[in-house]
Amino acid sequence: MDRPSVRIILVEPAGELNVGAVARVMKNFGCQELILVQPRCNWLGEMAQRMAVHAPEILTQARVVPDLTTALSGCHRAVATLGRTPPGEPLKQVLPWLLAGTEPVALVFGSEERGLTWAELQLTQRRVTLPTSPDYHSLNLAQAVGICLYEIYQYQQECLPTKPAPVAHSVPLELLEDYLRDLEDLLLNVGYLHPHTRQRRIAKIRQILHRAAPSATELALLRGMIRQIRWALGREP
Repeated sequence: MDRPSVRIILVEPAGELNVGAVARVMKNFGCQELILVQPRCNWLGEMAQRMAVHAPEILTQARVVPDLTTALSGCHRAVATLGRTPPGEPLKQVLPWLLAGTEPVALVFGSEERGLTWAELQLTQRRVTLPTSPDYHSLNLAQAVGICLYEIYQYQQECLPTKPAPVAHSVPLELLEDYLRDLEDLLLNVGYLHPHTRQRRIAKIRQILHRAAPSATELALLRGMIRQIRWALGREP
């Protein structure tokens, strides 16, 4: 059975050892695609290579991109990892949704120091929190990646062969963001959105869109509505 490729995205990783350890645990669980968003360390350095052990190719093939939007290009589903405040969903609860299709998916991890910003979280559809002891809940970056990949590996081994292939296919996340930019521009022009509140309102619309998971045909229908409204407003010839 075809399985979705899982993309590991590290946003502004600061620890060379951490990135090397992430590469190693990715190879442990058969995950090959690593993307670094504005890394603040030398991911090809001696310490990173030493921590990667038998996975140097994951480091050398890692892609470096300027922002999370670029890192998510081509993915159809994306999950962000959160700390305990506010807590996200349990990972096991999210896996049936994340791994339901065959299109690429992503796990997004924030920097060791600050995690993920509100704006970065908006680019993902769901958020998870790994349960830990209240005595010390902070996980090392590589440990968090390892736990997530272990759960995914177990789920794929035990559950996916018994699940039917999905009928509907979602669209890549960047196409949803393109649509949202067009919609935001239109709603600003007709006065439904205002500059000082547009981010929060668009965030709510984004949540609705992510829950709906429109197909390519459905998204084309929504974009056609925007074009027709613009034409009616005299913005297009």
